[in-house]
Amino acid sequence: MRRAIFVLTFLILAAGAAKAAGSPRALVAVFSRADENYNVGFIEEGNTRVVAGMIAERTGADLFEIRAASPYPRNYKECTEAAQKELSANARPALAEDKDISGYDTIFLGYPIWWGELPMAVYTFLEAHDFKGKTVVPFATHEGSGMGRTEGSLRRALPGAKILKGLAIRGATAQNSRDQARKSVTSWLSGLGF
Repeated sequence: MRRAIFVLTFLILAAGAAKAAGSPRALVAVFSRADENYNVGFIEEGNTRVVAGMIAERTGADLFEIRAASPYPRNYKECTEAAQKELSANARPALAEDKDISGYDTIFLGYPIWWGELPMAVYTFLEAHDFKGKTVVPFATHEGSGMGRTEGSLRRALPGAKILKGLAIRGATAQNSRDQARKSVTSWLSGLGF
C-alpha cells in the first residue's frame, strides 16, 4: 500500500513538473449560444458548448467561453438577423472577457455556423491573438451546412497557424443525442492523434 501511494505521488509530481517545464498545453475556446436554437427550441446550454465540454473532458484541455459583451437576442429569428447584419458589416463585436492563449500549443476552436461563416465575435477573439506556430482544431455545430466556409476562413485569418481537419456535428445531435455526439468526438479526436 505504501509503495502504491509513493508511486502515485511520484506520478502526480512528475506530471506537474512536465506541465511546468513547458509540455504542450491545449485550450478549448468556444463561442456558443443557449436560448432559442433551430431544431431544439429553448436550451440552457448551447449546442457547441455541449461539444466543447466533451472535447475538454477527453483531452484534458482548459475551457474558455468566447462571449460577446452585448448578448445576442434570445429569439432565434432575431438572433439570425443580428448575425446577418454583423456579417454584412464585417463587424467585430466587443467581447465580455478575453483569455491569454500564449501558453497554449493547441487551440480547439468551437462555434456554430452562422450564415455559412464563423460568428463575428469569434473573429474578434482570433484577431486579438497571435496564432503563429499554434495548431488550431476547429469544430462546429450546424443544422445542414457542415463546416460551411469556416475552414478556409480560418486559413486566411490565421496564416501562421496549422489548421487541422474540423468536426461538424448537428446541433440537434449535440443537444438530444449526446452519446452519438460523444462517439463522433472520440472518433474525430482519435483520428487526429488526440
